[in-house]
Amino acid sequence: MSADAQLGVAVAQFAPGRDAVENLARITGLAHLAVRRGASLVVFPEYSMYFSDPMDGSFSRNAQGLDGRFVASLTQLAGQLGATIVAGMVEQVGQGPRFSNTLVAVNGGGLVSTYRKLHLYDAFGQRESDWVVPGDIEDPEVFEVNGIKVGMQTCYDIRFPEVTRRLVDAGAELVLVPAEWVRGPLKEHHWRTLVTARAIENTIYIAAADQAPPIGVGNSLIVGPMGVHMVEIGEATDVAVAWVSRQRLAEVRAKNPALSLRRFRVQADPPLNRGPSD
Repeated sequence: MSADAQLGVAVAQFAPGRDAVENLARITGLAHLAVRRGASLVVFPEYSMYFSDPMDGSFSRNAQGLDGRFVASLTQLAGQLGATIVAGMVEQVGQGPRFSNTLVAVNGGGLVSTYRKLHLYDAFGQRESDWVVPGDIEDPEVFEVNGIKVGMQTCYDIRFPEVTRRLVDAGAELVLVPAEWVRGPLKEHHWRTLVTARAIENTIYIAAADQAPPIGVGNSLIVGPMGVHMVEIGEATDVAVAWVSRQRLAEVRAKNPALSLRRFRVQADPPLNRGPSD
């Protein structure tokens, strides 16, 4: 693996809705724009496939399997563009009205990696667990794009630093955070602060793609290992691209060897692998 491996990463921000065909069309347009701007990895928000507010039974009615048309369409798109695409989907899991809030990473060869949201958004007056099955606690999946090791987590997971740390322990140098970060008092501040903190404390890159307003706060951003906001989108539907560098990671970790100096380890606790209704 090259010490100076570089990767053009895009965060693509839009507000998906109830029309899955329209959502896919918008994903297609933004992915083409991202690749024209230099990206080889394009990150879309949580629930890019289908979204409705408030959450209701329409999610499960629109859910698909990993072998469904959404993943197939993303794979075809990734193949056309020669890129890797990450997006949030509503995954059918055979549990009645409940479904999985799932991230998929695909390239032209098919499905590369999946992540099912671990921490459901039962906060700030919301109850995601009424509809969503939490992901199982498993060894983190890390995959490579252009020599950069990549991990994934979802939205509310960013409030739990051990999620990111486990990905870093598994080798991730870039963590992707698709989100639907709901607007509210101080929520934009929380979003920017938490994303930045996870980058600094782990000396990694983070690419966080949120839904655009009116439901999400927007402010999709890519943060470097020193906590610098490399690119950021405001409230618009748009794409922003930054370059991830293994050489820069090495430089930062030489200055700030926090990972090697730590005295604690994160260990998954199997008894926590219970659904909220158990």
